Amino acid sequence: MSEPTRRRPDGRLILLLGALAACGPISIDMYLPSLPSITTAFNVSAEAAQATLTSFMLGFSLGMLLYGPLSDSYGRRPVLLGGIAMYVLASVACLVSPSIGTLVSFRFVQALGAGAASVLARAIARDAHDTTDAARVLSMLSIVTSIGPLLAPLIGGQLLLLGGWRVVFAVLTAFGALCAVTAFLRVPETWPKEKRAGGAVLQSFAAYGRLVRDPVAWGHMLCGGMAFASMFAYITATPFVYIEYFHVSAQHYGFLFGLNIIGIMAGNFLNTRFVHQFGPMRIISAASLVSVVASLFVAVVCLAGWGGLRSIVAGLFFVVGTVGVLSANCTTELMHRYPHNAGAAAAVFGAVQLALGALASVMVGVWHGNTPQGMGMTIGVTGVLCFAGRALVQRWHGRPAPSLAA
Repeated sequence: MSEPTRRRPDGRLILLLGALAACGPISIDMYLPSLPSITTAFNVSAEAAQATLTSFMLGFSLGMLLYGPLSDSYGRRPVLLGGIAMYVLASVACLVSPSIGTLVSFRFVQALGAGAASVLARAIARDAHDTTDAARVLSMLSIVTSIGPLLAPLIGGQLLLLGGWRVVFAVLTAFGALCAVTAFLRVPETWPKEKRAGGAVLQSFAAYGRLVRDPVAWGHMLCGGMAFASMFAYITATPFVYIEYFHVSAQHYGFLFGLNIIGIMAGNFLNTRFVHQFGPMRIISAASLVSVVASLFVAVVCLAGWGGLRSIVAGLFFVVGTVGVLSANCTTELMHRYPHNAGAAAAVFGAVQLALGALASVMVGVWHGNTPQGMGMTIGVTGVLCFAGRALVQRWHGRPAPSLAA
């Protein structure tokens, strides 16, 4: 059967997919300023409040692993719509949670739903583009997706003044409902029936076996995943490091957080300009080098106390600024390495990212608690491992992907 004609998503679809993919980041970032308030409201420790972040990231990872193969077998659109519906219902449950344990549980379910938009936005972009164009479109998606997280902490800080942390979840519920309606009306099906596994969903899940045997896949997941983990170490630690250690107000915290989102947007903008000229692999090499240098700088200034808050903020700008670049190019390379299982490849990449992010958020607390030292040590380690992933890709790039029968 001849290859179907690829359809390019237009600008409006890219904007919509970016907004859908922002469900997860917004669900994290909007309530970051509320973490200290949640500890007070439920009379629990900071670690207990941070468990709502960890449970969200774990749920996000698991959801991605489910949605990728399901969409390869049944199409992108029905799986996407089902996930968003789950997100809306779980957001309502978070809003009315009576205890920290209930909130942690429903944050997990909320994340299961949010994972659909994140992984399927990537898969839809891949469906319609070749390798270089897909990397460019994914960077465009990241720019759109970054606008929500840029505004989310600012909005979250103001919502605290209006009515407390529960108002944050009321707004997330409304945002999810709007996404659900818009997706139902506007998101097309991009995975044609002739390419699906014909109901053989177990065959789609079997693609994970190929991925775990592939050193190139592990290199991409380690490089992009550890960059993402450094961002989550920053996300987990800074509400306490900035607000409690450096005495930044909850409202002003959003402005400092927004600086790093601007860094992500700038990195992705540069990627859209230069990926055609240099190709994804050279961009991965350059971005991972920037990441490891900036990560080690943050580690040194945090451990030594040099330069105070300004040095930390400056270093984090470059650490976080490379996350979108590495994610876009590593994901694109991995999906095009597995063209018939692009949904599964995007899913496992996203799941590893979130799992490593969850691990990094735990390590922040293990290493010197919610202090600059704990954040710095974690970010230093993630930066070095990100660069190690790049070395693994360079070593094995060009090796054929494992077959199903291997």
